[in-house]
Amino acid sequence: MWSTYKLGFLLSHKSWTTSMEVAQIAHLLSETLSPDGHVVRASSEALDRLSQLPDFPFSLLSIAAGGENYGQKVAAATYLKNFTRRIINEDSTLSSKVSKEFKDQLMRALLQVEPAVLKVLIEAFRAIAVAEFVKQNSWPELVPDLLAAIQNSNLFSNTADCKWNTINSLTVLHALLRPFQYFLNSKVAKEPVPPQLEQIAKEVLVPLLAVFHHLVEKAVAIHDRTEMEMEKILLTVCKCIYFAVRSHMPSALAPLLPSFCRDLIAILGSLSFECSVTIEDGYLMRLKTGKRSLLIFCAFISRHRKYSDKSMPDIINCVLNIVKYSKKTSELNFLSERIVSLAFDVISHVLETGPGWRLVSPHFNFLLDSAIFPALVLNEKDISEWEEDAEEYIRKNLPSDLEEISGWREDLFTARKSAMNLLGVISMSTGPPMGNSSNGSSAASKRKKSEKNKRYGQRRFMGELFVLPFLSKFPIPSDANAYQPKILNDYFGVLMAYGGLQDFLRVREPGYISTLIYTRVLPLYTISACLPYALATANWVLGELAPCLREEMSADVYSSLLKALAMPDKGDTSCYPVRVSAAGAIAALLENDYVPPEWLPLLEVVIGRIGNGDEESSLLFQLLSSIVEAVDEKVAVHIPYIVSALVGTITKLIPGNPEPWPQVVERGFAALAVMAQSWENLFPEELEQNELSEKWTSGRATIGRAFSALLQHAWLSPIYQSDREGEGSSPASCIDDSSTLLLSIMNSVSGSNVLLELKVSELLLVWANLIADCYSWDESENLSIFDCIKDVVNLHSKYGLKNFLVGRALSPPAPPVPQRSMIEGIGGFVSEAISQYPSATWRACSCVHILLHVPSYSFDADGVKQSLVIAFSRAAFCRFRAIRSNPCSLWKPLLLAIASCYLCYPDVVEEILGKGECGGFTIWASALGFLLTSSYESGLSEKSEIKLIVMALAQVVEELGLRKPSSGVLHDCFTSLLEASARLKEVQEENEEAEQDDEEEDDDDDDDDESSDYDEV
Repeated sequence: MWSTYKLGFLLSHKSWTTSMEVAQIAHLLSETLSPDGHVVRASSEALDRLSQLPDFPFSLLSIAAGGENYGQKVAAATYLKNFTRRIINEDSTLSSKVSKEFKDQLMRALLQVEPAVLKVLIEAFRAIAVAEFVKQNSWPELVPDLLAAIQNSNLFSNTADCKWNTINSLTVLHALLRPFQYFLNSKVAKEPVPPQLEQIAKEVLVPLLAVFHHLVEKAVAIHDRTEMEMEKILLTVCKCIYFAVRSHMPSALAPLLPSFCRDLIAILGSLSFECSVTIEDGYLMRLKTGKRSLLIFCAFISRHRKYSDKSMPDIINCVLNIVKYSKKTSELNFLSERIVSLAFDVISHVLETGPGWRLVSPHFNFLLDSAIFPALVLNEKDISEWEEDAEEYIRKNLPSDLEEISGWREDLFTARKSAMNLLGVISMSTGPPMGNSSNGSSAASKRKKSEKNKRYGQRRFMGELFVLPFLSKFPIPSDANAYQPKILNDYFGVLMAYGGLQDFLRVREPGYISTLIYTRVLPLYTISACLPYALATANWVLGELAPCLREEMSADVYSSLLKALAMPDKGDTSCYPVRVSAAGAIAALLENDYVPPEWLPLLEVVIGRIGNGDEESSLLFQLLSSIVEAVDEKVAVHIPYIVSALVGTITKLIPGNPEPWPQVVERGFAALAVMAQSWENLFPEELEQNELSEKWTSGRATIGRAFSALLQHAWLSPIYQSDREGEGSSPASCIDDSSTLLLSIMNSVSGSNVLLELKVSELLLVWANLIADCYSWDESENLSIFDCIKDVVNLHSKYGLKNFLVGRALSPPAPPVPQRSMIEGIGGFVSEAISQYPSATWRACSCVHILLHVPSYSFDADGVKQSLVIAFSRAAFCRFRAIRSNPCSLWKPLLLAIASCYLCYPDVVEEILGKGECGGFTIWASALGFLLTSSYESGLSEKSEIKLIVMALAQVVEELGLRKPSSGVLHDCFTSLLEASARLKEVQEENEEAEQDDEEEDDDDDDDDESSDYDEV
């Protein structure tokens, strides 16, 4: 916790900072900008020491406001920002003690500094404002002082000697309002408007909107130029209003919304989307204000319909005048396109509301013909992006995460995506519900109409009535018209539209989708001409609709996608997006349980393309994983062939340095790991009798040799090279997938000669050192490491691995100190997993007993075993102490791990437990006995667990019995030992009975078999 003197600016300040202190701090801040790293570190350490002084934050503020140069000012502001955040975050209760004098000084500085310094210094203000004003409402003078600063600023005051900057004061208001854009209390179902926000709205925003109205009138009256300062004010005020109304509606603002909406409409009406307009700084601000205006409209419609319904007709007319420029999106800059995109979003918002149909439906023809479809057709910008940045083209136009079509989305960013979303909203709309007659119609009249209403009164989707008929008028390309640009460009738009209609199509009958795909999509794949832009989009559409396809339809779709996946580049035109979209669509088919009649053609195409570019190879590795995960025996039989083909390719992709591997290599290893697991899952149940066993064993050997060659290249080559250079390191990438490959290698070992041939000992030594230094953990990763640990111990017990217990000695002239052995590296990983990762506790503790008791330790390796016991028992007891207050399932593995250690070195473990906590040995022994009681919910069910407790308690009783005087602990442990022994006997008897029953059942089965054989004879 920060001491009081250290937080001088949090207390009443008695004396102003001395010029000597300011000069010293300013000099140190300048040195932090030095290119010399040693100078930067020394100055940073000196500043940390000076931060203990009570005047330190005042000195920083003084330098930020009046330093010698720009760099020094920004450095002071940055240090003050970080200093303020740190002390408030470390103890939020101190925030209420920030002195009024410091806050006044900070406000004065904020109102005067230049923009670059303000941008940094405002963050220090925001940290204090959130802690004091927003959370505690304990800065009563803030709003009145801010209002006075705005009124007396240079652009709003009539006095000539005004020293406050208007833009700065509005920036402070903006920072103050930013936290209110979100609900402050998520636990409240309907949170009222915070009183602080009501105060700001009433005292500051209401008078500010009056000024805003006059500034808008003045701004739109000027046609050929813009005034920079006025545009900045308009933009900042719009940002302030946006934050004020994004979640809440202050009561003082509600009556002003109609007038404010008209002002925003005027701003939007002043924008020009002609490419001839020069984008100078002032007009750029106007565009940003227009963008913010549309965001405000979205907030009004989605959050405050009660106040915005009357303005909706004007808002719709305004945005309709904007979306018509979608045909020029290829010529627009990013900000102008974003405005067109938001205009589409506003229409989607309105269409989702009650009066939306009445307001928007009269404009459906205009929207589809003049706004939505022009945004979807292929344009020059698309072709340019395709050629220059294919990944960006795919991200923008063929998204794999299109998500649900919704009128409330604001995260689409491009005019095309927003147009597709609006098209989807229109297609799902069904018109207004039929209202009940209220003109006194007779009951008889109603009955006459009932049958007609049943037949025709059902509301139908506009996608069927309006959108699809519109799209059907565009002819599909054929060999006769394939080179007519308009037909190709328009049909590209048709395919994009189908992608936007996927929600509508998914609620239709499967036959409806089949007809659409057969008549409007699949014919593209039969054309001899090269149509890469259309084919990539068609692939994407098929992938999006994969969940809706019938099985017979899926076969035809798969055949077409396979052709697209194999499509080579055509001259100077890259077909990479075609192949990427085809791979994604095929993966979607497989995820929806489609099984191709033959896997080999697909596998050959995928393997043939891997290696032709990192991005494409990464994606194909993912597709390959999806294919293998289909767990189809027809795929599995090809795994040895696939592995052998891929290992050579991946070997070439591994970089020569020990830096983290590129993504393509990581995905390659992931695909190999999936194949390794799939092959092991194919293990014949009756190996001796199964005629496929020889093929399976041969395949396992092939896979093991391939994986060994790959890991030798990845791990041993860098080591041999670094040994020559006097260093020693191997890349730690893909450690979990590499562990899976190691498992396959060990499983393929059938004798000592294979062990030597595959260099298993060398690979395992590198692996053990890698996992020892593995300090990251993921719930879904590192599981293969534990499986590998058990197999390593078993392999050592069977063949005796080199360097398993004692590491190899370094060659001269290095000192004769042995390197870390396999078991030491493994032990380091296990102890770290026990200490740091609760999700790994069970698996890590299960390895403790294996590592300590399965290997046969020689006299020379006794020190290694003792070091493992020390590490394991210390880690397990430390973790147990953290959860000791509440008995839980993790007690069992931790206590049993300590028991395993105790059986090896009782005195050592007892000493460690005593150092961990006074009476630690007694605590552990008592907890071990508690596991046997009915109070422990997880209980003990395994014979091995109970036997381990019996052995440990027997050792404890023996040790305590030698001591005098005997304590109550001895009695408790002896009682627990008797209970454990009785429990062990019960479990043994139950197991024997179960075994006898199994034997009798087997005998009965044999008798039945013999009887049937006899009958046959």
